[in-house]
Amino acid sequence: MNEFRVFDEYGCDFDYSYLDKVINKTLEMEGVSASNFSIVFIDDEKMHELNKTYRGIDRTTDVLSFAFEDNNKLCYNIRQLGEIFVSIPKMQAQASEYGHSETRELAFLVVHGLLHLLGYDHTKGEAEEKEMFEKQELVLNEFEETKHP
Repeated sequence: MNEFRVFDEYGCDFDYSYLDKVINKTLEMEGVSASNFSIVFIDDEKMHELNKTYRGIDRTTDVLSFAFEDNNKLCYNIRQLGEIFVSIPKMQAQASEYGHSETRELAFLVVHGLLHLLGYDHTKGEAEEKEMFEKQELVLNEFEETKHP
């Protein structure tokens, strides 16, 4: 059974319960049936701090993933995937900038972060980037509220 928890450190004033089906679709697509991970909603200041501390990049970003697994050897029956941090202000700004809903942008960032936890890395080349972004679109287009307008 897949389990995840959302920690809303930002104080969101919107419903994000739709993420459950988006996450479950992503895990189903990837054949993951027993995993555990967290999603943390934060502000830009916290994201800036995390990005600088762990990536050496002195600016905020939209999503960071910290994978607990670094290989395919499982020591337990449940995969401990890691943590996904999402900057809510950055998500909101990007939704406006890209001309789509905050619902779609948040779902995109969570799926993107989850695929990173599962080992995808779009920075490793064009083929991997194409595969990762195609998977993201497949999931997002599955649901009415996250389809591209």
